[in-house]
Amino acid sequence: MAPMPELPIGERLSSREIFTGRVFALSSEQVRFPNGHLGEVDLIRHPGATCIVPLAENGDVLLIRQYRHATGGWLLEVPAGTLKPGEPLEECAHRELEEESGYRAARLEPLGFIWTTPGFTNERIWLYLATGLARSEQNLDADESLTVERCPLSEAIRMVRTGEISDAKSMCALFRAEMHLKTSDEMIR
Repeated sequence: MAPMPELPIGERLSSREIFTGRVFALSSEQVRFPNGHLGEVDLIRHPGATCIVPLAENGDVLLIRQYRHATGGWLLEVPAGTLKPGEPLEECAHRELEEESGYRAARLEPLGFIWTTPGFTNERIWLYLATGLARSEQNLDADESLTVERCPLSEAIRMVRTGEISDAKSMCALFRAEMHLKTSDEMIR
């Protein structure tokens, strides 16, 4: 495959902070786009997060059913959480896995990252496969209402395909975990 040519990028001409909250900041930026046009972009700056697919020895994944106020209901997801300032990615993944699921992982395998909604935020979520799980203790934040559910990875993939799992980060993480495991299994043979 031929290398992709270097493409021009936009230029931020000015930035005005509108809001800074506990997790993110909102700014309005004047931008010169790569095509030369000027425009204003509202941008949410987010510190990033990790998302973990916890895989038990028997092939079950640990999912969490979590109340999400923004959606008006409960979502089935994989454990995930926001990076603290200066926190290494794997440390965040280990911390969030234990806090939400009550399990520790002996191994974390990176599965890449995703941009959540690049039209208006710089939030990036790094995906991990967690194995070598050992029971620990759940330590939920005050705003977290969730329960842990187990099912075979194949069942979780089926739920993604049917829309029972509709959380984008969880969908991506589960698909990437499945592909990683298939590729690893093929390499072993």
